[in-house]
Amino acid sequence: MDGNAPEPKYWEKMRLVAEVLKAVEGPIYIATHVDPDGDAIGSSLGLYRALKALGKEAHWVAEPPRFLRFLPKEEEYADPVDHLPPGATLVVLDSAEPSRVVGVPVEGFVINIDHHGTNPRFGQFAVVDPSKAATAQMVKDLIDLLGVAWTEEIATPVLTGILTDTGNFRFANTTPEVLRVAAELLGYGVKLPELTDRLQFRPPSYFRLLGQVLSTLALHFGGLLVTAHLPEEAAPEEDSDGFVGLIRYVEGSVVSAFLRRREEGVKVSLRSRGGVSAQNIALRLGGGGHVPAAGATLQGVDLDRAYEMVLEAVAEELRRAGYL
Repeated sequence: MDGNAPEPKYWEKMRLVAEVLKAVEGPIYIATHVDPDGDAIGSSLGLYRALKALGKEAHWVAEPPRFLRFLPKEEEYADPVDHLPPGATLVVLDSAEPSRVVGVPVEGFVINIDHHGTNPRFGQFAVVDPSKAATAQMVKDLIDLLGVAWTEEIATPVLTGILTDTGNFRFANTTPEVLRVAAELLGYGVKLPELTDRLQFRPPSYFRLLGQVLSTLALHFGGLLVTAHLPEEAAPEEDSDGFVGLIRYVEGSVVSAFLRRREEGVKVSLRSRGGVSAQNIALRLGGGGHVPAAGATLQGVDLDRAYEMVLEAVAEELRRAGYL
């Protein structure tokens, strides 16, 4: 089976998930992946608010990056837990691997909703549809099926997930379907100019660090691959993963890779175009993701070795795509 194929029973499965959630009497925990992006935070917060509107005992366990902290209210945060209480339901959103879920153990009754093709379809209920532009798009469908009355408060984080995962509708995953969904969400009162402006806010330290990162920029394979990394001496910046989205616009490149040291190794963020699969590259490195956007964490290696591994994996994919 092609992991990137659309889910043929999408609506059947989503209706079943909606019925399950409406019938749940115990607590519902909502979680997502480590280092959450706009889709992870937007989809999980939107579903949390919808379930609260249904009168459910919902707990949102997430830690948004700085640029997304304007979305949740202080009282909406829930503390991480080591064990789920008896009778609890866990809804995991936008996490391609159970090992990447943060804040809660993946145990008990698990509902897995995601749009990453590399998702192993874990949990008692798994709805994985890589044809959807964002997990937030799937959450929009789920909230409709739950019968919750849409409000600006629910629609804003859901639209945030769609905006961030489509690059404000610049990326290849922008479809007529997702544009129609976005238009509908706008109709619920989302203030689009304010939201898109706010999503670009970064602290001064981000821009100072950007200068250091750009000083490491390098081209490989005749300019087909552009790389950059977070210098070892640089102060860490939690939003630095977004730098890969900047270097991807180097003219002539079809792959971009941004590397940053972590305690456990080196995190690699990848973007691609022109028939080249970032997903294939990430899989060779032990990671996963989408065809145009993926990533991996290289365990127990230094930056030099990480670069060697990335170059080897990219070269193999460039050969497959006919560039080398």
